Amino acid sequence: MKKFLLLLFIALTTSVGAAAQKFALIDMEYIMHNIPAYERAGEQLNQISKKWQAEVEALDTEAKTLYRNYQNEAVFLSESQKKTREDAIVKKEKDAADLKKRYFGPEGELHKKRTALLQPIQDEVYNAVKAVAQAKGFQLILDRASEGAGIIFASPAIDISNEVLAKLGYSN
Repeated sequence: MKKFLLLLFIALTTSVGAAAQKFALIDMEYIMHNIPAYERAGEQLNQISKKWQAEVEALDTEAKTLYRNYQNEAVFLSESQKKTREDAIVKKEKDAADLKKRYFGPEGELHKKRTALLQPIQDEVYNAVKAVAQAKGFQLILDRASEGAGIIFASPAIDISNEVLAKLGYSN
């Protein structure tokens, strides 16, 4: 459905109006992978993610260890001791789940860190794309790397990815 709507939109925009519309393509993945700051930010996010994942897994392992010990010793424990141990296990499991949510949830620390690191780079790329589009008179810029674009064929002559990189100060 998306492909149909995109093709319909392109067909309508090319047929409406007497002036010829100018289109161009960019490959956002190619652009981003040629920006060292983007690569460094990705590595930094990966390291932070691994560190936080290890913290969550450590709490989860502690909870599992407490549970195994409880199962092995349950027959020797009084009801109050069982209740205390069960509460400790539940608390440890909740702590692990809360930490996972705090780090990796939709509004978690990783999301905030990703936004803080990548948003300035994405804004800079957007501004460069906009500047190249305005300078060359393009009315529409499509991202070749986007899954929703549905581009089956595109002439390399309309790919302005290298011009965007040059505008950002990176030559290729």
